[in-house]
Amino acid sequence: MTKILMVCLGNICRSPLAEGILKSKLPESDFEVDSAGTSNYHIGEAPDVRSIAVAKKYGIDITAQKGRQFTETDFDTFDHIYVMDESNYDNVVKLARSTADKDKVTLILNEIYQNQNYSVPDPYYGGKQGFDQVFKMLDEACDSIASRLKNP
Repeated sequence: MTKILMVCLGNICRSPLAEGILKSKLPESDFEVDSAGTSNYHIGEAPDVRSIAVAKKYGIDITAQKGRQFTETDFDTFDHIYVMDESNYDNVVKLARSTADKDKVTLILNEIYQNQNYSVPDPYYGGKQGFDQVFKMLDEACDSIASRLKNP
């Protein structure tokens, strides 16, 4: 089973969306997808209501997700770790214990814009349209990830 982790800052906006989107594109029997945040701000909380709403708009239910913080042991559990921006990348790789750990970490938009290091903007302080924009970015990146993982 291939295990994939999506990581953002608080684990209530971007990474829950990325988790839900990728789960919808991969067979549950072969893939496990989870999400986490680099901060401890929202541990145990449900995703932001705007993330829930935009996911629902596209037929994805993320209401059962609960925020958690990224830990060093996630490197042992997950095969691929996708981060939403360079700050998340820096925070995750600071916990890496080896080159192998660090090699698991990728900026998610590099899946569609190779080596460009674009960030998925944090929609938390914006309006609903920011969540739609983020959903579309993540959906495109998750299409690429799912295609690559299903056809190695």
